[in-house]
Amino acid sequence: MEKLDQSPSETIIMATLSTFTSHQLSDLTLYFSALHHRHHRRIFSLLSSPILFSLTLHHIHTLSLHHKSILIAKHLLSQLAIFTHFMHNNTILPPPSTTSMKHRDLDAVLLLLLLCELRQHDPQALDLPPSRWRAVICQYIAKDALKFSSIGCSNREVIMKFIEVMTKCKNFINAMTNAGDGIGGKDRQEVATSAAVVVALPSVEVSGDDDDGEKECVICKEEMKEGRDVCKLPCHHKFHWICILPWLKKRDTCPCCRFQLPSDDVLAEIRRLWEVVAKMSFQL
Repeated sequence: MEKLDQSPSETIIMATLSTFTSHQLSDLTLYFSALHHRHHRRIFSLLSSPILFSLTLHHIHTLSLHHKSILIAKHLLSQLAIFTHFMHNNTILPPPSTTSMKHRDLDAVLLLLLLCELRQHDPQALDLPPSRWRAVICQYIAKDALKFSSIGCSNREVIMKFIEVMTKCKNFINAMTNAGDGIGGKDRQEVATSAAVVVALPSVEVSGDDDDGEKECVICKEEMKEGRDVCKLPCHHKFHWICILPWLKKRDTCPCCRFQLPSDDVLAEIRRLWEVVAKMSFQL
């Protein structure tokens, strides 16, 4: 590894990648390579059109710091969703409402991240009038754009770019959280389970032959009678439908084991998926 000063986020991602099979790594590389090129094409469209660039820049300027943070959080969530999907195919992916983003917002977050990167690379670059920013950005990304538009881009370069994007977004969100901008806190707050996930939960029939011996609903403390349909969570715990639905309307965890289900809250989803990634990294 070339970098000796890895951040905690990079260390976790690299450790998790080391658990991937060659097939998983190949699929992830192909997917992210295609995604990376799509994002580059959107950036190129912005830079090649002064009007579109100006409109996108204006959109960024109208957003509060909180909304900018949420856009970056959604972008990170989409990357984490891809990553966890290729970790194991039975992962419950975040519902579309948490990962989908309008084209205007995607353009804004890509340009915002690029401006942050440029500011870090050259603190004086953006001291020029905004009317000059398009030319400055074009000059900055020219070398990288040519490299990643070439056929000879290696798999290692694609993976390193993926790690860079994930780490950049995660560190930005951590900084905003610690600064207390209102996008989240260090203490986890309860959020509702995603409605899309609740609707997709399976209904199973209680049988006397159940191996788990689970006969009582822990919410109401009453017996789950044989032959009756009950709800089964992904962690395999079962509950009366009438009991679990109000619970999931307020919480995204199993009443028995605290297994966390997907929610429509962006930051809660980032925490959930990041915990999945971190847990995998410790399996070395």
